[in-house]
Amino acid sequence: MSGTVTMYSTTWCGYCNRLKSQLDREGIAYSEINIEEDAASADYVESVNNGNQTVPTVVVVSAEGQQSVLTNPSLRQVQAALV
Repeated sequence: MSGTVTMYSTTWCGYCNRLKSQLDREGIAYSEINIEEDAASADYVESVNNGNQTVPTVVVVSAEGQQSVLTNPSLRQVQAALV
């Protein structure tokens, strides 16, 4: 699968850790941004989640350039957004 995956997360988020391990297992590369260390990223997460700092928030850009913003997605949702 081509495309890009960016995960906004925190170190203590169990849902983030689960999704990261699933992506690793499936060989899906991703960039990770810790919103507790980057105020601008925290602001972005709030802007796409009705003012909440909900993680994981995942931005997927498909091979065709289609961007999807997913809040606490399943592995299958990320895979579907990549194609």
